[in-house]
Amino acid sequence: MSDYKWPKDKRLAMSIVVNVEEGSEYSIKEGDKGMEPVDELQVHLKKPMRNYGNESNYQYGITEGAPRIIKLLDKYQVPATWTAAALSLERAPQIAEAIRRRNDETCSHGYRWVFQFRMNENEERQFIKDAVTSIEKTTGKRPLGWLSRYLLTENTRRILQEEGFLYHMDDYSADAPFWDAVQGSDEPMVIVPYALDSNDMKMWVAPSLTPDAWLKYAIDTFDVLYAEGAEQPRMMSLGLHLRIIGRPGRIGAFEAFLKYVSEKPGVWFATRQQIAETFQEQVPASGYTPNKCDGVA
Repeated sequence: MSDYKWPKDKRLAMSIVVNVEEGSEYSIKEGDKGMEPVDELQVHLKKPMRNYGNESNYQYGITEGAPRIIKLLDKYQVPATWTAAALSLERAPQIAEAIRRRNDETCSHGYRWVFQFRMNENEERQFIKDAVTSIEKTTGKRPLGWLSRYLLTENTRRILQEEGFLYHMDDYSADAPFWDAVQGSDEPMVIVPYALDSNDMKMWVAPSLTPDAWLKYAIDTFDVLYAEGAEQPRMMSLGLHLRIIGRPGRIGAFEAFLKYVSEKPGVWFATRQQIAETFQEQVPASGYTPNKCDGVA
């Protein structure tokens, strides 16, 4: 049996994660050396040229996808964690305003949606600090969580800890939060693990995965974790992207998932900050067991 509980003895913490990357991706127009490699069109060229088509596909997420997602979150009264690149919110203030209005959480996804693993320690620290300053300005609250663009460094967790972050989510090793080591520090950090398998990005990287198939997988995931939640605290992450789930042919799958889960008793729709704080309040850091990653997710 676990030594902590979700509020009101809820059996599952449901975390809706909305990624906001559009407007801060790699682009020649931003002075980058190449085009954004994550592309539904699957156009990958080494030649340094602008990919106007992909840029417009990302812009679709801002102009069309975001309003659809926000509308559903409002309809089902579901809180969300917005893993946002700071520059994206600067360039789409209407999304920042929606986060403010809904009193949602913003988890930092970097200042831009770029690779921080290429940065030295001073560059990475400044990157993290710039993101905090920007997000606090656009949303009214400083971020307390961090999600990198795929890869991080041996310094990342320590810098996050030193810069006042509560939790880190560059980890896929569990279905519940845990304490983990911070390389170069004597104090552990709360990890709120993420999930790749239920992420809507699968519909880009595996085009044969239809919205119906994605929905079935998400519901199957929920059902297993919900059943396990009768005996121990469980959490589920559902990762979304404005430019992906926000398309007309996909948004219905998200609504179907929200409807299904909302009808189940004992589900706690929570932000990742709430999950981290609930865990931290009940589980002392002194009793943590280091995982095999030794502080590097």
